[in-house]
Amino acid sequence: MVPDRLLLVGGHFVEGESFAEVRAPWDGRVLGHVAQASPAQAEQALAFATSRRPVLASTSAGKRRQVLQHIVEGLERRRVDFIDTIVHEAGKPVSAARAEVARAIETFTLAAAELSRFGGETVPVDLFPGAEGTTAEVRRVPAGVVMGLVPFNFPLNLGAHKVAPALAVGAPIIIKPPPQAPSAMLLLGELVLEAGADAGAVQVLPCSVDVAEPLATDARVRVLSFTGSAKVGWHLKAKARGKVLLELGGNAAAIVRPDAQVDAAAKKLALGAFVNAGQVCIKVQRIVVEAPVWERFVEAFLREVDRLGVGNPADEATVVGPLIDEANARRVDAWVDEAVARGATVLRRGTRAGAVVPPIVLTDVPRDAAVYAEEVFGPVVVLERVASFDDALVAVNASRYGLQAALFTNELSAVRRAFAELEVGGLVVNDAPSFRSDNMPYGGVKDSGLGREGVRYAMHDFTEERVLVLR
Repeated sequence: MVPDRLLLVGGHFVEGESFAEVRAPWDGRVLGHVAQASPAQAEQALAFATSRRPVLASTSAGKRRQVLQHIVEGLERRRVDFIDTIVHEAGKPVSAARAEVARAIETFTLAAAELSRFGGETVPVDLFPGAEGTTAEVRRVPAGVVMGLVPFNFPLNLGAHKVAPALAVGAPIIIKPPPQAPSAMLLLGELVLEAGADAGAVQVLPCSVDVAEPLATDARVRVLSFTGSAKVGWHLKAKARGKVLLELGGNAAAIVRPDAQVDAAAKKLALGAFVNAGQVCIKVQRIVVEAPVWERFVEAFLREVDRLGVGNPADEATVVGPLIDEANARRVDAWVDEAVARGATVLRRGTRAGAVVPPIVLTDVPRDAAVYAEEVFGPVVVLERVASFDDALVAVNASRYGLQAALFTNELSAVRRAFAELEVGGLVVNDAPSFRSDNMPYGGVKDSGLGREGVRYAMHDFTEERVLVLR
C-alpha cells in the first residue's frame, strides 16, 4: 500500500521501506499510515543535507527572511489543517491545539525578524602595544547539518523551534517527527517547499529508533537538537559527535507564599497542572504551600480542578484530554498507586477510561515516590505543606531536574532570593511554571538538559563564531 504520508527527502515526498499506523489517543481508531525511512534513505538524506551546506550558507539574509515569511503565510492559510491534525494525532484539546498553531506562526515570525539584526560583531583587539590599528570582525556562520528530534506533545511548535532557527541561519536540518503524531512536521515540510526553500534546507524522516540513532550521532551532524525524555537525551549525548542541545523536561514546582493572591494562584496552577492531560515539560507537578495559607489554597485549588473539562479533545470545553496512549495512562495510575501505598493522601482521583485519566491531586507524598521525584507527564499534582519560605526553597531544589519554577508573592525580596537560590532555568512570578514565550531563552539545568531554545538563542546554538583579524 501507499501510505497516507510520505517521507520528505531531497525535496521530494517519497515512499519508505515500510509504514506505521497512527492512532487517535482519544478512541484508538487508525488515522492513517506513515512511511518509515530505511537506513539507506537516512544516509541519502544526510548526504544530501551535507552537500547543500555551502549553498544554504551563502544564501542571502533577504532570501532566508522571504522563505520564513512565506511559511508564516502558509501556516495562516492552513491553520485549520494543522489544528485538526494536532487534535486527532496528539489528542490535544482543540483550544490548546489552536494556541500551539498560533505560537508556531509567532516562532517563524520571530525568526524572520531576527534576520534584520543577527550576524556578528566587531571586537576591539587593539589592547596592547603593537596591536594599534588592529580590528577583529566576528561573524556567525552555520555550524553544519542539524538533526532535530521532535516530541508528540507539541508536534508543530517544538518542531518549529528547530526548523525556524535553522532556516534563519542557513543550516540544513533533518527532522525526525514523533511517531505518535508525525503529520504536523510533514505538513510543515510541504510549506517549506512551497515557500521556495532549497531542497536540502528541511528534510522530514519518520523512522524507527534503529534508523534515527545512527543518523543523529553521525559525525556529519554538527548540531543535535533533542526534545524528549532524560533517559534518551543523555544516551544520545554520550554518542553524538557534534554540539548537543537537550530539552528534557522536569517536575516543575510552584511556591505559594502567605501574601499570594490565593484564588488567582489556584486558577493558574490548576490549568498549568492539567492542560493537555499534564503532557507538558513545564507542567505544574509540585505545589509547595506555606502553612499560613495552606487551607485556603487547597480549598481554592480543588474548586478550580473540579471545574476543568475532561474528555474528548475535539470538545471546546475540554482541558484534560487523553494521554498519548493507554500504556501511559496505566503508568500514571501505577505511579499514583505506589504513592498511595506509601502513605499519600488522595484529594481528587477519578476512574481512568482508556487513555483518559481525570485530574489527580495528592498530598503527604514521600519525596522519593515517582510522582514527586520523576517527571510524571500526566494529570497528577502533588501538594506539599511547608513551615517557611526557607523550607519551600529547599523543597523546590529537592529534585534532579531544574527546568522552570513558579513563585506566587508580591514581595520583591522573596522574588530576588528565589531567583538567586532556585536551581532552575527560569523562574515565573505570579503565573504557572508552564508559562513560555517563544522569544525567551528556554531550557533547564541539572537533568533538565543543556542549551536553550527560543528563536534567537537557538540561532546562536546552530551557528559558530568565525573571527577575521585585520591589521
